[in-house]
Amino acid sequence: MTRLNNHNLGKLTDDVAKPQYDRQTLTPGIVHIGVGGFHRAHQAMYLDALMNQGEALNWGIVGVGVMPGDKRMQQALAAQDYLYTLVVKHPDGQYEPRVIGSMVNYLFAPEDTEAVIEQMADPAIRIVSLTVTEGGYNFHPVSGEFDLNNPQVRADLANPTQPTTSFGLVVEALVRRRARGIAPFTVMSCDNIQGNGDVAKRMFGAYAQARDAELGAWVASEVAFPNAMVDRITPVTSTTDIDELSQRFGVEDAWPVVCEPFTQWVLEDHFPLGRPAFEKVGVQVVEDVEPYELMKLRLLNASHQALTYFGYLAGYRYAHEVCQDPLFVDFLLGYMREEGTPTLAPVPGVDLETYRLTLIERFANPQIKDTLARLCAESSDRIPKWLVPVIRQQLAQGGEIERSAAVVASWARYAEGVDEQGEPIEIVDRLKAPLMAIAAENRQRPAAFIENRELFGDLIDSTRFVEAYLTALSSLHERGARATLEGLASSKGTV
Repeated sequence: MTRLNNHNLGKLTDDVAKPQYDRQTLTPGIVHIGVGGFHRAHQAMYLDALMNQGEALNWGIVGVGVMPGDKRMQQALAAQDYLYTLVVKHPDGQYEPRVIGSMVNYLFAPEDTEAVIEQMADPAIRIVSLTVTEGGYNFHPVSGEFDLNNPQVRADLANPTQPTTSFGLVVEALVRRRARGIAPFTVMSCDNIQGNGDVAKRMFGAYAQARDAELGAWVASEVAFPNAMVDRITPVTSTTDIDELSQRFGVEDAWPVVCEPFTQWVLEDHFPLGRPAFEKVGVQVVEDVEPYELMKLRLLNASHQALTYFGYLAGYRYAHEVCQDPLFVDFLLGYMREEGTPTLAPVPGVDLETYRLTLIERFANPQIKDTLARLCAESSDRIPKWLVPVIRQQLAQGGEIERSAAVVASWARYAEGVDEQGEPIEIVDRLKAPLMAIAAENRQRPAAFIENRELFGDLIDSTRFVEAYLTALSSLHERGARATLEGLASSKGTV
């Protein structure tokens, strides 16, 4: 057994790929806030690949954790000299392990706020990147406005030099750079939000504006926020993953990452202080990201929502189980072809039917073991951003909405907290209490869930949507998830 660290890299077996560059020569160029599995399977991997070509050695990553739970990750990676193993799991059972070396440090903001701010204020840092999840941008799901009433935001505004939020940390670093005559870094969002760079610009700009009007205007005019589309299915690392890496490859890694073979990154080229040559390792650097991000959000991300609640209620617990069931596959393809795709503009270089079929293959990969519990989590941050826009656009253009309405109904049924076998469901959502309270009224007031204008806006005013939703919810209560999908298939003539 070989414990992962710099000293032991040479002791790893030949079937474990290792950095082909001298990590001692790396210098920081990027600060990344939110070092989870996805960042380590995606952005950090692309940088490692570039470094293996002898490039980007001055673009090392300094990770930053802002949440209390990030302390465990910081400790695990520090003990391994910030190395970790990325295991690509192929559908045929082949595992492809690779040690990633592009991270050079990890700072835990709650313990040393000043170190985090000064790291970002360092002229060597030219990019601050983010994977803080859909909920991390602090905006209202319907209005899109920055929430200035958030207690943490209010605390940061009251004490801006000792912030705790990503907004406060980034803006304070920008303030210091400006005072020292250092050009602002680029803020690069890598989260699953439509127009993620535009959203980041509005949210960080709103925080800066609330701190000082002139500062807000400066951030809006001087700081770059490129848009990006990111894609790679990366489930939560399990103890089984850790054990398998140890048993099959002899690597003792406290927190490896597992992922699927597919990866995609489409990036808007807007980096005033420069960027790594990402295009040399497969990143699509383009002028307009929007067609790609809408394709991904409305087909992949929305389809995850389409499969997860129905799948869980029907007794499945993993995404690959759902996508090996022809009934569910037909439902997903029906949603993608008839409801999601009609809302999309042409995507340069992409055949959408091939893309749709590839998504089913990816979801069905039995090696990934992506849990439905993960996909069901934080629904209130996901469905309003990924699925509700599809419903709105389809209503406006007279398109089909029955499958999308059924997905919303399946979420409402799931939020009741009990599955079809009478077993409790552990709801994971920032709005857990109010959502479950509303869902408890589903049988007495069937439209109660979608009356929540904070999540659904004015969809309750659409007779077409309400009728489709109520039909699906009634079927879920009376007949169950599987029979509901069978009924939809029959009504659409697909069985």
